[in-house]
Amino acid sequence: MRIDILTVLPKLLESPFGDSILKRAREKGLVEIGIHNIRDYATGKHKSVDDYAFGGGAGMVMMVEPLAAAIEDLKSKRKYDEVIYMSPDGEMLDQKMANQYSLKKNLLILCGHYKGVDERIRQHFITKEISIGNYVLSGGELAAAVFCDAVIRLLPGVLNDETSALSDSFQDDLLAPPVYTRPAVFRGMKVPDILLSGNTPEVEQWRHDEAVKRTKEKRPGLMKKDE
Repeated sequence: MRIDILTVLPKLLESPFGDSILKRAREKGLVEIGIHNIRDYATGKHKSVDDYAFGGGAGMVMMVEPLAAAIEDLKSKRKYDEVIYMSPDGEMLDQKMANQYSLKKNLLILCGHYKGVDERIRQHFITKEISIGNYVLSGGELAAAVFCDAVIRLLPGVLNDETSALSDSFQDDLLAPPVYTRPAVFRGMKVPDILLSGNTPEVEQWRHDEAVKRTKEKRPGLMKKDE
């Protein structure tokens, strides 16, 4: 998989892709990440990428010309399955969406900034708008990092234990069950006996029952009707 990201703040994305699971995924050659500075496509002495909005109002708007130039340049080098704009009014990111995008080959992500991007970019270049929640961030970089993390960790070979991603919260519309590790007793608090029994079928049933219980208590809206 290859993911190209267009941003006015490329340094903001260095850490998310330079550590932990995403770093290992890149080192293994399982994903390529291209981070591109939109200012490289701007013209003029000051390399401006924003301007005042027509009609007045507070805030600046990302200009159509450098954004169009950047997208067209990258599209001339490869075919993208989707050109994504991280936006608070996009479709909400969830595990099902992450699963779907983990099957794609090439993705291009545009990170907005200021008051947003010129509407003509959204109308003529963007194929998908994605939100990570009902709130506003200073820019799309952190949202893009969240989206990429959710997708990349699902790629075969990224996680050491490939079954790990399959047991994550939301994969089966349930929250993950409680987990424990050593010691078995800490300050009088004991690990449930079933987890120490070695009886795999009963352990799996316990985990499912606890996942259902936890979901009902914390996120009942996720529950399937037959649970």
